[in-house]
Amino acid sequence: MKPRQILLITTLLAAGGSLAMSVFIYFSNSSSVDQKLNGIYVGTWVPSILALGAFLVVAQRKTD
Repeated sequence: MKPRQILLITTLLAAGGSLAMSVFIYFSNSSSVDQKLNGIYVGTWVPSILALGAFLVVAQRKTD
């Protein structure tokens, strides 16, 4: 695999994992307000991870 493909796959897996964990935390058996807020907090990581991945891909293209 090329480094660019590894970067793309890693970024998508990290964002997908964050989304899955967010949904799991939000809908877990404990229906407290704190648990729901923790799920929302983890969900906000997804756009940040995708933005970082996009930045790294563009930066890698400029060095190639």
